[in-house]
Amino acid sequence: MEDLSFKDLKNKVCVITGGGGVLGNSMARGLASAGVITVILDINEEAANKAAAAVSSEFKVESYGIKANVLDKGSLEAVRDQIIAEVGEIDMLINGAGGNSPKATTKLEEITEEDLNNLEDGFFGLELEGFQKVFDLNFNGTLLPTLVFTKDMVARQKGVVLNISSMTSYNPLTKVPAYSAAKASVNNFTEWLSVHFAKVGVRVNAIAPGFFLTNQNRFLLTDEKTGSLTPRGEKIIANTPMGIFGEPDDLNGTVLYLLSDLSRFITGICIPIDGGYSAFGGV
Repeated sequence: MEDLSFKDLKNKVCVITGGGGVLGNSMARGLASAGVITVILDINEEAANKAAAAVSSEFKVESYGIKANVLDKGSLEAVRDQIIAEVGEIDMLINGAGGNSPKATTKLEEITEEDLNNLEDGFFGLELEGFQKVFDLNFNGTLLPTLVFTKDMVARQKGVVLNISSMTSYNPLTKVPAYSAAKASVNNFTEWLSVHFAKVGVRVNAIAPGFFLTNQNRFLLTDEKTGSLTPRGEKIIANTPMGIFGEPDDLNGTVLYLLSDLSRFITGICIPIDGGYSAFGGV
Protein backbone atom coordinates (compact mmCIF):
# COMPACT_ATOMS: atom_id res chain seq x y z
CA MET A 1 0.00 0.00 0.00
CA GLU A 2 1.23 3.50 -0.82
CA ASP A 3 2.35 5.89 1.90
CA LEU A 4 -0.74 7.96 2.65
CA SER A 5 1.05 10.94 4.16
CA PHE A 6 2.31 14.34 3.12
CA LYS A 7 5.97 13.25 3.15
CA ASP A 8 6.32 14.05 -0.55
CA LEU A 9 5.89 17.75 0.31
CA LYS A 10 8.98 17.97 2.51
CA ASN A 11 11.60 20.44 1.24
CA LYS A 12 9.47 21.51 -1.71
CA VAL A 13 9.22 25.24 -2.37
CA CYS A 14 5.81 26.92 -2.32
CA VAL A 15 5.14 30.55 -3.21
CA ILE A 16 2.11 32.06 -1.46
CA THR A 17 0.80 35.40 -2.70
CA GLY A 18 -1.06 37.47 -0.13
CA GLY A 19 0.79 35.42 2.44
CA GLY A 20 0.88 38.24 4.97
CA GLY A 21 -2.90 38.09 5.44
CA VAL A 22 -4.86 36.00 7.92
CA LEU A 23 -5.60 33.05 5.62
CA GLY A 24 -2.26 33.16 3.78
CA ASN A 25 -0.40 33.20 7.08
CA SER A 26 -2.29 30.16 8.29
CA MET A 27 -1.65 28.27 5.06
CA ALA A 28 2.08 29.02 5.33
CA ARG A 29 2.08 27.53 8.84
CA GLY A 30 0.18 24.48 7.64
CA LEU A 31 2.68 23.92 4.85
CA ALA A 32 5.63 24.38 7.17
CA SER A 33 4.19 21.69 9.45
CA ALA A 34 4.70 19.29 6.52
CA GLY A 35 8.25 20.53 5.91
CA VAL A 36 7.47 22.80 2.97
CA ILE A 37 9.79 25.74 2.35
CA THR A 38 7.50 28.74 2.00
CA VAL A 39 8.05 32.02 0.18
CA ILE A 40 5.52 34.51 1.50
CA LEU A 41 4.76 37.32 -0.94
CA ASP A 42 2.78 40.38 0.07
CA ILE A 43 2.56 43.99 -1.03
CA ASN A 44 3.09 44.79 2.65
CA GLU A 45 6.76 43.89 3.11
CA GLU A 46 6.57 44.12 6.89
CA ALA A 47 3.66 41.66 7.00
CA ALA A 48 5.50 39.24 4.71
CA ASN A 49 8.68 39.35 6.80
CA LYS A 50 6.79 39.03 10.07
CA ALA A 51 4.86 35.99 8.82
CA ALA A 52 8.00 34.31 7.47
CA ALA A 53 9.91 34.90 10.69
CA ALA A 54 7.08 33.41 12.76
CA VAL A 55 6.86 30.34 10.53
CA SER A 56 10.62 29.74 10.63
CA SER A 57 10.71 30.15 14.39
CA GLU A 58 7.77 27.85 15.13
CA PHE A 59 8.49 25.02 12.69
CA LYS A 60 12.27 25.28 12.17
CA VAL A 61 11.66 25.23 8.42
CA GLU A 62 12.94 27.88 6.03
CA SER A 63 10.47 30.63 5.19
CA TYR A 64 11.13 33.83 3.28
CA GLY A 65 9.18 37.08 3.19
CA ILE A 66 9.41 39.15 0.01
CA LYS A 67 7.54 42.24 -1.13
CA ALA A 68 5.66 41.76 -4.40
CA ASN A 69 2.82 43.39 -6.29
CA VAL A 70 0.58 40.75 -7.87
CA LEU A 71 -0.68 43.33 -10.37
CA ASP A 72 2.82 44.16 -11.64
CA LYS A 73 4.29 41.47 -13.89
CA GLY A 74 7.75 43.04 -13.77
CA SER A 75 7.71 42.94 -9.97
CA LEU A 76 6.73 39.28 -10.03
CA GLU A 77 9.40 38.37 -12.57
CA ALA A 78 12.09 40.00 -10.43
CA VAL A 79 10.83 38.09 -7.40
CA ARG A 80 10.81 34.82 -9.34
CA ASP A 81 14.45 35.31 -10.31
CA GLN A 82 15.31 36.13 -6.70
CA ILE A 83 13.57 33.01 -5.42
CA ILE A 84 15.28 30.72 -7.91
CA ALA A 85 18.67 32.23 -7.05
CA GLU A 86 18.25 32.25 -3.26
CA VAL A 87 15.82 29.43 -2.50
CA GLY A 88 15.57 27.09 -5.49
CA GLU A 89 13.11 25.99 -8.13
CA ILE A 90 9.45 26.71 -7.37
CA ASP A 91 7.33 23.57 -7.00
CA MET A 92 3.98 25.01 -5.96
CA LEU A 93 2.02 28.25 -6.18
CA ILE A 94 -0.87 29.35 -3.97
CA ASN A 95 -2.70 32.39 -5.34
CA GLY A 96 -3.93 33.83 -2.06
CA ALA A 97 -3.89 37.55 -2.83
CA GLY A 98 -7.36 39.06 -2.95
CA GLY A 99 -10.02 40.80 -0.96
CA ASN A 100 -12.91 43.24 -1.10
CA SER A 101 -13.22 46.99 -0.54
CA PRO A 102 -15.97 49.28 0.77
CA LYS A 103 -15.61 51.21 -2.52
CA ALA A 104 -16.90 48.17 -4.42
CA THR A 105 -19.66 47.38 -1.94
CA THR A 106 -23.28 48.54 -2.15
CA LYS A 107 -25.08 49.82 0.94
CA LEU A 108 -28.26 47.98 -0.04
CA GLU A 109 -28.58 44.23 -0.39
CA GLU A 110 -31.35 44.77 -2.92
CA ILE A 111 -33.38 47.63 -4.32
CA THR A 112 -37.01 47.71 -3.24
CA GLU A 113 -39.80 50.11 -4.13
CA GLU A 114 -38.96 52.05 -0.98
CA ASP A 115 -35.44 52.68 -2.27
CA LEU A 116 -36.35 54.27 -5.61
CA ASN A 117 -35.38 57.69 -4.28
CA ASN A 118 -32.04 56.37 -3.01
CA LEU A 119 -30.67 54.46 -5.98
CA GLU A 120 -27.15 55.64 -5.20
CA ASP A 121 -27.20 53.30 -2.19
CA GLY A 122 -27.44 50.33 -4.55
CA PHE A 123 -25.93 49.28 -7.86
CA PHE A 124 -26.00 52.78 -9.30
CA GLY A 125 -23.81 54.15 -6.53
CA LEU A 126 -20.89 51.81 -7.19
CA GLU A 127 -17.62 53.53 -8.01
CA LEU A 128 -16.28 52.12 -11.27
CA GLU A 129 -12.72 52.63 -10.09
CA GLY A 130 -13.38 50.71 -6.88
CA PHE A 131 -15.12 47.92 -8.79
CA GLN A 132 -12.18 47.65 -11.19
CA LYS A 133 -9.61 47.53 -8.39
CA VAL A 134 -11.38 44.71 -6.57
CA PHE A 135 -11.89 42.73 -9.77
CA ASP A 136 -8.27 43.23 -10.80
CA LEU A 137 -6.89 42.26 -7.41
CA ASN A 138 -8.83 39.01 -7.29
CA PHE A 139 -8.65 37.94 -10.92
CA ASN A 140 -5.60 39.59 -12.47
CA GLY A 141 -3.90 39.06 -9.11
CA THR A 142 -4.35 35.33 -9.78
CA LEU A 143 -3.63 35.44 -13.51
CA LEU A 144 -0.33 37.34 -13.41
CA PRO A 145 1.43 35.28 -10.71
CA THR A 146 0.33 32.14 -12.53
CA LEU A 147 1.82 33.44 -15.78
CA VAL A 148 5.12 34.16 -14.06
CA PHE A 149 5.55 31.27 -11.63
CA THR A 150 4.26 28.32 -13.69
CA LYS A 151 6.46 28.70 -16.77
CA ASP A 152 9.32 26.78 -15.18
CA MET A 153 6.89 24.21 -13.77
CA VAL A 154 5.64 23.50 -17.29
CA ALA A 155 9.21 23.29 -18.60
CA ARG A 156 10.05 20.73 -15.87
CA GLN A 157 6.64 19.03 -16.36
CA LYS A 158 5.90 19.04 -12.65
CA GLY A 159 4.10 21.43 -10.36
CA VAL A 160 0.88 22.40 -8.62
CA VAL A 161 -1.21 25.58 -8.60
CA LEU A 162 -3.87 26.25 -5.97
CA ASN A 163 -6.20 29.19 -6.44
CA ILE A 164 -8.20 30.68 -3.59
CA SER A 165 -11.77 31.20 -4.69
CA SER A 166 -14.83 31.82 -2.51
CA MET A 167 -18.35 30.52 -1.98
CA THR A 168 -19.56 33.72 -3.60
CA SER A 169 -18.23 32.32 -6.88
CA TYR A 170 -21.15 29.86 -6.92
CA ASN A 171 -23.98 31.99 -5.53
CA PRO A 172 -23.07 35.68 -5.64
CA LEU A 173 -23.46 37.45 -2.35
CA THR A 174 -25.43 40.65 -2.09
CA LYS A 175 -23.45 43.90 -1.77
CA VAL A 176 -20.19 42.60 -3.32
CA PRO A 177 -20.65 42.34 -7.11
CA ALA A 178 -17.00 42.93 -8.05
CA TYR A 179 -15.66 40.36 -5.60
CA SER A 180 -18.31 37.82 -6.65
CA ALA A 181 -17.64 38.30 -10.35
CA ALA A 182 -13.89 38.03 -9.89
CA LYS A 183 -14.07 34.82 -7.86
CA ALA A 184 -16.42 33.27 -10.44
CA SER A 185 -13.77 34.15 -13.02
CA VAL A 186 -11.12 32.46 -10.87
CA ASN A 187 -13.16 29.23 -10.93
CA ASN A 188 -13.49 29.37 -14.70
CA PHE A 189 -9.78 30.12 -15.11
CA THR A 190 -8.92 27.21 -12.80
CA GLU A 191 -10.86 24.82 -15.01
CA TRP A 192 -9.45 26.27 -18.22
CA LEU A 193 -5.84 26.18 -17.08
CA SER A 194 -6.15 22.68 -15.64
CA VAL A 195 -7.03 21.39 -19.10
CA HIS A 196 -4.33 23.49 -20.74
CA PHE A 197 -1.62 22.08 -18.42
CA ALA A 198 -2.97 18.55 -17.95
CA LYS A 199 -0.56 16.79 -20.30
CA VAL A 200 2.58 18.51 -18.99
CA GLY A 201 2.30 17.39 -15.38
CA VAL A 202 1.05 20.62 -13.79
CA ARG A 203 -2.18 20.38 -11.81
CA VAL A 204 -4.47 23.35 -11.15
CA ASN A 205 -7.17 23.32 -8.47
CA ALA A 206 -8.94 25.74 -6.16
CA ILE A 207 -10.58 25.92 -2.76
CA ALA A 208 -13.65 27.99 -1.97
CA PRO A 209 -13.64 29.13 1.66
CA GLY A 210 -16.99 29.86 3.20
CA PHE A 211 -17.18 32.54 5.85
CA PHE A 212 -14.00 33.33 7.74
CA LEU A 213 -13.43 36.58 9.61
CA THR A 214 -10.58 38.38 7.83
CA ASN A 215 -9.35 41.95 7.63
CA GLN A 216 -11.20 42.37 4.33
CA ASN A 217 -14.69 41.37 5.45
CA ARG A 218 -14.71 42.21 9.16
CA PHE A 219 -16.40 45.57 8.46
CA LEU A 220 -19.34 43.74 6.90
CA LEU A 221 -19.79 41.01 9.49
CA THR A 222 -19.06 42.57 12.87
CA ASP A 223 -19.83 45.88 14.55
CA GLU A 224 -16.60 47.86 14.87
CA LYS A 225 -17.54 49.29 18.25
CA THR A 226 -19.16 46.33 20.01
CA GLY A 227 -17.64 43.37 18.16
CA SER A 228 -21.08 41.77 17.93
CA LEU A 229 -22.42 40.38 14.68
CA THR A 230 -24.07 42.71 12.20
CA PRO A 231 -27.43 41.64 10.74
CA ARG A 232 -25.44 40.35 7.73
CA GLY A 233 -23.17 38.34 10.02
CA GLU A 234 -26.19 36.87 11.79
CA LYS A 235 -27.74 35.94 8.46
CA ILE A 236 -24.55 34.11 7.43
CA ILE A 237 -24.43 32.11 10.64
CA ALA A 238 -28.11 31.23 10.24
CA ASN A 239 -27.37 29.85 6.76
CA THR A 240 -24.25 27.93 7.76
CA PRO A 241 -25.42 24.54 9.10
CA MET A 242 -22.45 24.25 11.48
CA GLY A 243 -23.47 27.64 12.94
CA ILE A 244 -19.95 29.09 13.16
CA PHE A 245 -17.39 31.03 11.13
CA GLY A 246 -14.43 29.05 9.87
CA GLU A 247 -11.07 29.23 11.61
CA PRO A 248 -8.10 29.95 9.29
CA ASP A 249 -6.48 26.59 10.12
CA ASP A 250 -9.60 24.81 8.84
CA LEU A 251 -8.26 25.27 5.31
CA ASN A 252 -4.99 23.48 5.84
CA GLY A 253 -6.00 19.83 5.52
CA THR A 254 -7.52 20.45 2.10
CA VAL A 255 -4.61 22.65 1.03
CA LEU A 256 -2.05 19.98 1.91
CA TYR A 257 -4.12 17.32 0.17
CA LEU A 258 -4.43 19.27 -3.08
CA LEU A 259 -0.73 20.12 -3.14
CA SER A 260 0.47 16.62 -2.34
CA ASP A 261 0.76 13.53 -4.50
CA LEU A 262 -2.27 12.12 -2.69
CA SER A 263 -4.34 14.15 -5.17
CA ARG A 264 -2.16 13.39 -8.20
CA PHE A 265 -5.22 12.40 -10.32
CA ILE A 266 -7.19 15.50 -9.36
CA THR A 267 -7.13 18.67 -11.44
CA GLY A 268 -9.64 21.33 -12.41
CA ILE A 269 -11.80 21.20 -9.28
CA CYS A 270 -12.82 23.69 -6.60
CA ILE A 271 -13.49 22.30 -3.12
CA PRO A 272 -15.84 24.22 -0.79
CA ILE A 273 -14.65 24.60 2.80
CA ASP A 274 -17.77 26.19 4.19
CA GLY A 275 -19.36 24.47 7.18
CA GLY A 276 -22.17 23.20 4.97
CA TYR A 277 -23.18 26.60 3.56
CA SER A 278 -23.29 25.37 -0.05
CA ALA A 279 -25.49 22.39 0.91
CA PHE A 280 -28.18 24.44 2.66
CA GLY A 281 -31.15 25.85 0.81
CA GLY A 282 -32.17 28.20 3.62
CA VAL A 283 -35.17 26.15 4.71
